[in-house]
Amino acid sequence: MSVRDYSVVICVYTEDRWSQICAAIQSLRDQRLPCTEIIVVVDYNRPLYERLLAAMPDVTVVQNTDTKGLSGARNTGVALAGGDIIAFLDDDATAHPDWLKIIEDTYNDPAITGVGGLTIPNWQTARPWWMPEEFYWVVGCNYLGMPPSGAAVRNLLGGNMSFRREVFDIVDGFQTGIGRTANKRPLGCEETEFCIRLAQRSPDAVLVMDHRVRIWHFVSDKRCRFSYFLSRCYAEGISKAQVTARVGSGDGLANERRYVTRTLPLGVLTGIADLFRGHPAGLGRAGAIIVGLGTTAVGYIGARLYAPKAKSDQAPQLQTT
Repeated sequence: MSVRDYSVVICVYTEDRWSQICAAIQSLRDQRLPCTEIIVVVDYNRPLYERLLAAMPDVTVVQNTDTKGLSGARNTGVALAGGDIIAFLDDDATAHPDWLKIIEDTYNDPAITGVGGLTIPNWQTARPWWMPEEFYWVVGCNYLGMPPSGAAVRNLLGGNMSFRREVFDIVDGFQTGIGRTANKRPLGCEETEFCIRLAQRSPDAVLVMDHRVRIWHFVSDKRCRFSYFLSRCYAEGISKAQVTARVGSGDGLANERRYVTRTLPLGVLTGIADLFRGHPAGLGRAGAIIVGLGTTAVGYIGARLYAPKAKSDQAPQLQTT
């Protein structure tokens, strides 16, 4: 039997995801190792809050009392959580029945501070023929080029991550000037900045990615469009600029340098090789890598150039088109 209590936080913001939210919560109810509490934080949506409150009597449903957005909602959830381990699951993802059991097994190593896992795309349509696995981060999933299972990593992926409670005494929450908010560009990287600050303040902290810790992330038809791909790449560039402005480019871009200089060139060459082997989709994947990298770079450079105009304690706020 586990000696640790688990609090799982799900942050929600729109009724458009009602079926996915219900599926996420049900996947936690179905865990072979039960969690102590399921906390659903509603990000400034009163009708959604009231609907969840009525439909989920076995779940702790609360409203975000922090800054609007994913970071503020996570901070609200952490403040309420009573578990020894605080885990986060995306509102449009479902966890494997052994999700918590394997997380528990991994935390039996006292040196491990945080545990992430494998996020697998749950395609609602056919996977786009041009979509390279190197860019699966666009749809919130593990991507080609990440460290192998069991390896220590710089940061965990936000939809499938957990930390020992004491982490939140070291790092004072998720930065609210970074990351996803409703009706904005699809920004991110709030968990990246959080994990980097943890490493800077506690160099002995060890974060691992265990691929047995599996979830499936809902990928809608909208997220399979090339226009979304471009928007997400551009937003990622902005997000990386926001992170480096806070933690420095040395730590903020350490993984990205290897990704850009090793993973992506190999992906382009593989795509071209596939073309000569009689697989035309290889050229599409190679082209998407080049365009995706260029779009991300434009977002990053633009945000860095804009940053001096912003207040020193805020991230640059670029308007949505």
